[in-house]
Amino acid sequence: MINSKDLPALMTGIMATLAGIGIARFAYTPLLPAIIQEGWFTASQGAYLGAANLLGYFVGALCAHALSERFSPRLVIGASFAAIALSFMLCAGAGSFSWFFLCRLVSGIAGAILMVVGPSLALAATPLERRASVGAMVFTGIGLGALLSASIVPVLLELSLTVTWGTLGLLCIAAGLLGDWGIDHLHVAPHLATSPTANSQKGVAGVKLVVLLVIGAYALDAVGFVPHTVFWVDYLARENALGNQAAALQWGIFGLGAVCGPLMVGALVQRVGWHRGLAIAFVAKAAAVSLPVFSLALLSQSISSFMVGAMIPGIVALTSGRLAELVGSTAHKKLWGQATAAFAAAQAVAGYSMAALYGAWGTYTQLFAISGLILAAGFLLVLLSRGVQQRHAHLSSQHSTNPGRQ
Repeated sequence: MINSKDLPALMTGIMATLAGIGIARFAYTPLLPAIIQEGWFTASQGAYLGAANLLGYFVGALCAHALSERFSPRLVIGASFAAIALSFMLCAGAGSFSWFFLCRLVSGIAGAILMVVGPSLALAATPLERRASVGAMVFTGIGLGALLSASIVPVLLELSLTVTWGTLGLLCIAAGLLGDWGIDHLHVAPHLATSPTANSQKGVAGVKLVVLLVIGAYALDAVGFVPHTVFWVDYLARENALGNQAAALQWGIFGLGAVCGPLMVGALVQRVGWHRGLAIAFVAKAAAVSLPVFSLALLSQSISSFMVGAMIPGIVALTSGRLAELVGSTAHKKLWGQATAAFAAAQAVAGYSMAALYGAWGTYTQLFAISGLILAAGFLLVLLSRGVQQRHAHLSSQHSTNPGRQ
């Protein structure tokens, strides 16, 4: 159960993930059609502006750890909130493509920094016995952002694009103030920052391989991230002629799932642990992503929307928690930055590749099947990571029992 002592850590993490992905990325999705319809940019230019955020996310993930080591985490996080807020406010009027590209690039860089530093800071301030629940809850911000994109943004667009961009900037400022309050009230206990596994010198090589496998699985998850977050609405509304209203409903269900996902995996981790929880999540997401290939009945659409929505932040939370379990929260920030960079790179490659495949095939259907298979491969990497960990633990135990044996 979450108690009042966890509130600063939760506020730090939730506000960081809300602004970092929930607003900086997901809020752009419903803005795109309006930007094109208002004649600010062509459809092609709008797509490239979306790609600018992905590129920035990759850059931010690479430099997040170094920045938080050189400067105080509070300063780095505060500057990132401010950068995202400014990136929206500076887009409140029609401008050149290069100006908007720069703003979307900056929002991606700052978003990645928040996603790396915010959750790591929250975990470092949370006792081991409560990390499972808190570590999952901090990623509910992603889902809150998805809900914002499904509800508040369309309402704001009824007023004007300028009002919408400006309001999103103000929301980032509000999130930043709440996040700063959380950071100001954090109490990091040094003796809680490491894990037994991370302190075992004999286990270093084995832990490194396990970590690489977990990060590899997370990179494959990025491929499963693309179809529903980029193509799902268009696939339903246009390719299958279900209409904009039906597609909007599914995007709302997706957002609801994204809010519930961290809560679901938090409960799952309490029962089965980080590793098994991660394995179950990969299976669930693979099945949900593949479901539209076999059925587009309303129930199938809704299950797919909700479960993929839930497992997007769910797998993020589970991967973050699993890495913290393996290396401790002190080393977590650096490794989480590397994992985020791997995810961002795979996501960008998958996005451009799937766009090219769609251009060649003229249908999205096969892309959902491909992503399902890639997620199944990620599940196998998760299983392999556990096998490597158990084997190394067994060898280390034998070495301890027979220290003179060569």
